[in-house]
Formats: sequence, C-alpha cells, structure tokens
Amino acid sequence: MGDWTRGRGQALGRLLLAFVLVAFTSTVFLATPRLAVAQAGDNQPQPDKEEDVPMSKMSANPIVHFFVSIGVVFGIIFAALSVGTLALIIILVMDLRMGEAVSTAFVDEFTGLVNKRQFKQAYEMCKNDNSFLGRVLTAGMGRLQYGIEDAREAMFHMVETVKSSKDSMISYLANVGTLGPMLGLVGTVSGMVGAFRRLGSSNKAPDASDLAGEISHALVVTLVGVAVAVPAIFFYSFFKNRLTAIANNTANLADDLLTQMYHNSKKTGAAPPTQTPAATGSTERTATAVQEKK
Repeated sequence: MGDWTRGRGQALGRLLLAFVLVAFTSTVFLATPRLAVAQAGDNQPQPDKEEDVPMSKMSANPIVHFFVSIGVVFGIIFAALSVGTLALIIILVMDLRMGEAVSTAFVDEFTGLVNKRQFKQAYEMCKNDNSFLGRVLTAGMGRLQYGIEDAREAMFHMVETVKSSKDSMISYLANVGTLGPMLGLVGTVSGMVGAFRRLGSSNKAPDASDLAGEISHALVVTLVGVAVAVPAIFFYSFFKNRLTAIANNTANLADDLLTQMYHNSKKTGAAPPTQTPAATGSTERTATAVQEKK
C-alpha cells in the first residue's frame, strides 16, 4: 500500500507540474497575438477608403481573434480550470472503478480463508487492504464479536463514510460547472462595458465594426466558459451515479461475506473470529482473574 500511495503522490505531482507549464505557456501564447496584431497594424499601409477597413478586419485569423478575445487574465483562469478539471476526472476514473472497489481476487481469497476457518488471517487481509470493500469489511469484522447486527451497523456506517469522502471530490466538478458560465458572464459584461464606453466617448457616430468587435470579444469569453462547464457537469452526473452503484454493490457483497464468516464461526463453535488484539488481551486477563479467585 505504501508503494501505491507513493505512486499516486507522484502522479499528482506530475499533474501539478503540467498545470504550471500549461499556465505559463498559455500566458506567453495569449500575450503573443496582441503583439503580432499590433506589429501587423503598424506595418500595414493605411487604407485609402473607409470601405477597406471592414474587409481587413474580416480577413483576420479566427484563431488569433479567439485568443485575443480571451485575454491573458481569463486565459490563465480558464486554463487553470481546464487542467484542474481534467486532473480531477483522471483521479476519479482511477478511484471509482468497480474492479478497484470490489476486487474479484480479493473476494476469492477472503472466501477461501473463511472456508478454511482462518478468520484471523482474513481479518488481517482486510485490514491491510485499502479498497472500498476492504475498509467496509474491516469495520464490520471489528464489531462481529458483539453480534451480527452490531457488525452490520458498523459496516454500513463505513460505507457512508467512504461514500462521503468520494462525494466531496465529485462536488468540485459541480463547482466548475457553476463557475464556468459565471466567469463567461463576467467577460461578457466586461466586453459590453467597453463597447458602451467607446460609444459614449465618441463625439460622432461610432463605427459599427468597432462595436461589433467588442461584442465579439465578450461572446468568445462566454463561449469558453460554457465549454469548460459542459464536461464538468456531464462527469459530475456520471461519477455520482457510478459512486452510488459502487456503494450499493459493496454494501451487499460485504454483508454476504460477513454473514458467511459469522455462520462459519458458529458452526465450529469457536470464539468470535475478529477480536482485535486489545479485546483478546482483555478477555485473557479476565479469565485469569476468575481462575485466581477460584
């Protein structure tokens, strides 16, 4: 489990490094089109007629227009949201796998140990396993000495605990789905403010192409905000449904395995199979004290 934790930490470190590189590259790349457009405007001759101005604006590269419209500030924000959302989706895809939560090899090994009445080894195997099913069985087996109903209650509490921890990660996707359109709305309002400022500061009738350019810049920011939010909302619903299915399957399977272990322990007439070391030591000390009194 230590190797798996280190591997996951290294993966998260690589994702953070990728985020920094993408943010830096986005800053440089988004700043470059403004310089390129400015230099191109200085080098080009002034048109002789007013009719030539719209034609030059219409021939601008749409990709350059797209990145210039986003700007450096919104570009960094949307790049951070995109990289963070992608990293979170990758982590959830790795965690919320049915084979990861309920491993067939784990179930077969646990069933084999229970059938051989090796209850202590089965408990140690569950305790050392960090999967969804392993954690749920560990909680239930730790209370099995107090009865099957008490063990089931502890087991179902653990199911809700693990489900809540996963659900808190999934909720960040909902936050991205809400923030994306709101940031796009901020960009739209900012662009509209710029358009109306130009309209109000002009002493003559403003050029319609200038106002259209300002509005176009504002709408591009809105488009990017919606584009970031749509995948986040989709994967939020997808992972919520998957987490519910995994939790239900884990709870049902853990209940079956725990019941099987309980009945096997009763058939042998043995003591409760999942007593913790502290509980076992306490039982031995109590028996010794009774013998000394006798």
